[in-house]
Amino acid sequence: MGVPPGETPPAEGGLSEAGPRETYNPTKGWSKGPTIVIWLFVALFVTFCIAFAVAVLG
Repeated sequence: MGVPPGETPPAEGGLSEAGPRETYNPTKGWSKGPTIVIWLFVALFVTFCIAFAVAVLG
């Protein structure tokens, strides 16, 4: 009960070539600008928390 050659499509080779070609793929992660802004906000928040704690406890 075999299937004669040519009756079934060939096996697929995989999906590595599927979809559009990706041309933008940064390799170094975040740039310096956004990272500096985030750290400034973190420093301001920590400073506020310390000042608030000193005001409440002192």
